[in-house]
Amino acid sequence: MGKYRKKPVVIEAVHYVGEGNVEPAGQVPEWMWEALEEDVLFPTNGTDPMVIRTAEGNMIAAPGDWIIRGVKGEIYPCKPDIFEATYEAVEEATANG
Repeated sequence: MGKYRKKPVVIEAVHYVGEGNVEPAGQVPEWMWEALEEDVLFPTNGTDPMVIRTAEGNMIAAPGDWIIRGVKGEIYPCKPDIFEATYEAVEEATANG
């Protein structure tokens, strides 16, 4: 038995605010549109909760949860307290710098 540290990984995520909306407002990433087309993410038509089909079965994204796209393209919800404890924002490099 030993001690292990989780490798740092970069994920993409949006904050689900309810009624089919994400923050930042109007910035739905392409991977969410693809998930809708592939019946992985089920549209809510302005109602809650949002349903996400995962390898472990259907999961619920309630208002306030984060919707994550993992390193293998998998999509799953994450409660805000777990998200805050696990992830931090990454500064993206720009073409100029």
